[in-house]
Amino acid sequence: MVCASRRGEAIAFRFEIPAFRLHDAAMTGWIKICGIRDVATAVETAVPGVSAIGLNFFEKSVRHVRHDVAQEIGWRFATLAEHWASRQLAISPSSPMTVGLFVNHSLETISQFVSMVGLGAIQLHGDESPEFLRELHQKHPQQRLIKAFRVGDSLTPIAEFLEECRQLNVPLAGCLLDAKVDGAFGGTGKVAPWELIANDYDRANWPPLILAGGLTAENVAEAIQTVQPFGVDTASGVESSPGVKDTKLLARFVAEARRAFAELGDH
Repeated sequence: MVCASRRGEAIAFRFEIPAFRLHDAAMTGWIKICGIRDVATAVETAVPGVSAIGLNFFEKSVRHVRHDVAQEIGWRFATLAEHWASRQLAISPSSPMTVGLFVNHSLETISQFVSMVGLGAIQLHGDESPEFLRELHQKHPQQRLIKAFRVGDSLTPIAEFLEECRQLNVPLAGCLLDAKVDGAFGGTGKVAPWELIANDYDRANWPPLILAGGLTAENVAEAIQTVQPFGVDTASGVESSPGVKDTKLLARFVAEARRAFAELGDH
């Protein structure tokens, strides 16, 4: 169900889509590490506190993952999940969700990766229209959809896009907000406009907010305190060089993000 209203010049509406939540423990904070390119790094990233890993299928990105590697990662994580389920423990570790990142890919190509890798969510980072999202949802109704937006000096384009999604009955599991850089689809390391997002993002009525854009171990706590997002996403912020993840930086980032989310939950 979707409820809509108009507040001043801003479009406001509520998505009521519990079946499409990214996870149930929203107050603990959702942490995604994006741009995983090899199996070893994927396994090292599957640590407590990491909710999801991002597999980038945009071939022009330095973080692009090969198809066979993505398939192996999906198999490894599925096997791990089955292992813990078979143990029938009261509390079991969980493997991170695999999120496929796509940039203006065709519906057919996305469908191939969903089937091949066993993705837990689809993140659209290009110029995909609400109509395209409707087609994707109709083809894969059980897939969680995340739409990424590059934020400049206003959230009005986001409001208008979400209103179109509402009219088309497209459920979104999350909105990922990144910094706007001309000619780039993300992954630039530039910090998004935190104050603008904090003041103008309609958390009560829009999909869960995932903050991205230049997040590192040094600034993620401040970002969480300022914006109070549902989750955070980083790629370059945990790398020693472009496309190469650093386990120490990753551990520090996760620790700082978890601490900041925990402090938010205490208030």
